[in-house]
Amino acid sequence: MKQLAESIRDIPDFPKEGIIFKDITTLLADAEAFHKSIDTFIERYRAIDIDVVLGVEARGFIFGAALAYGLETGLVIVRKPGKLPWKTHQVSYELEYGSDTLEIHQDAIKPGQRVLVIDDLLATGGTTAAVVELVRKMGGEVVECAFVIELDFLKGRDKIDDAPVFSLLHF
Repeated sequence: MKQLAESIRDIPDFPKEGIIFKDITTLLADAEAFHKSIDTFIERYRAIDIDVVLGVEARGFIFGAALAYGLETGLVIVRKPGKLPWKTHQVSYELEYGSDTLEIHQDAIKPGQRVLVIDDLLATGGTTAAVVELVRKMGGEVVECAFVIELDFLKGRDKIDDAPVFSLLHF
């Protein structure tokens, strides 16, 4: 995991002063680090019954697509409003600086399906908690919420309603 941590670039004062942004584009550009991250997730979930991987907009799509391919499952995506072309379910949630909304196609998850949620980063947990709510609203079961990075000091996992959480890296 040291190699993965070293492949992530810190950007000070982005998007605002006092924030140290964890930039995963450097991990994605490093073939060995990217493969290691995907292979580690595949190894963790290979023996677990998962019907579909759910990638959260937008960087979760990258990891979700690779993971779904490796696990031989389907890929479902959750997007910001107005980005999906068919009928959607929607959930709004509070952020530390306002509110946001996410959407999923109404037929994307079938009742009883086992869903692995994946995103690049767990910070305050609001987005992931909303995704878990959407999955459950549709009758799906959240197997686990997976992240490349977790910012432990923000305690985001505490906001995710009883869904298991796994992160490759902790900062």
